Amino acid sequence: MQPMTGEKRVSKPDPAPSRWAYRFQRLMLTPVFRNLLRFGVPFGLCLLAGLIYLSDEGRRDAIRLTIADIRTEIYTRPEFTVQLMAVDGASDGVSEDIREIVPYDFPVSSFDLDLETIRQDVAGLAGVKSASVRIRNGGVLQIDVVERQPVALWRDADGLYRVDIEGVVLDDVAHRAAYPELPLLAGTGADRHLQEAMAIYAASGPLAPRLRGLVRKGERRWDVVLDRGQRILLPEHAPVQALERVIALSDAQDMLARDLVAVDMRLAERPTLRMSQNAVENWWEIRSISVENDGS
Repeated sequence: MQPMTGEKRVSKPDPAPSRWAYRFQRLMLTPVFRNLLRFGVPFGLCLLAGLIYLSDEGRRDAIRLTIADIRTEIYTRPEFTVQLMAVDGASDGVSEDIREIVPYDFPVSSFDLDLETIRQDVAGLAGVKSASVRIRNGGVLQIDVVERQPVALWRDADGLYRVDIEGVVLDDVAHRAAYPELPLLAGTGADRHLQEAMAIYAASGPLAPRLRGLVRKGERRWDVVLDRGQRILLPEHAPVQALERVIALSDAQDMLARDLVAVDMRLAERPTLRMSQNAVENWWEIRSISVENDGS
């Protein structure tokens, strides 16, 4: 049967998506694109709106003033205000030095305090071994200090000083008599060998009443200085044992009570005695008399 002439043919719609629709559907299958539409586009719009809003200088100034007011209100609240400073563990002199170097006028906001800087400044003082800083209840800046304890007086070419066991100079001393209880050390490098010097002092025993001080010689060994101008020359190694040997010899033979200038222990296998000039002259005189008597 032939179709009727002049009848229009109706085309059915193509169910396949267009090229752009197909590409969009493919993009929607990727997580990156979905997250971009879900989060990136809203963020970008908000950012754009914010930039447009902040483009006005008056609005920016208003925001800055508001933030400053809020910050001032928080900083000045009583619970964040430090009213005073307390120093524990320090002597009067060290406490005064600490109060001078802390660069704050109280009351002050705790937000304005740099606790680590304060601790470093306090620990940097000559008389302070260690320090801790905290803000305790009641608005108090608490500084706890462990002081260095002087163990000796050290004399060098520049003056007389108090030093601790680590050789740290604590302060100047005008006269030796100001600290008669502290042992006296002298010589270059003596401050770097405090522990050895203290061991020698501790081993002096019966010689302690006669001990006037220790002298560092050549930055490598010690001389023990006694009264009556006597010296004990200790070796570089094992000086304590050498001093104990001298004390034993002196106890056995009353050696140091004689007219000696020095006992040289630098050679452990051969101790040497150095007599005074008078003792030498008397010895030669006695020997001459003894020779004459033998000849007669």
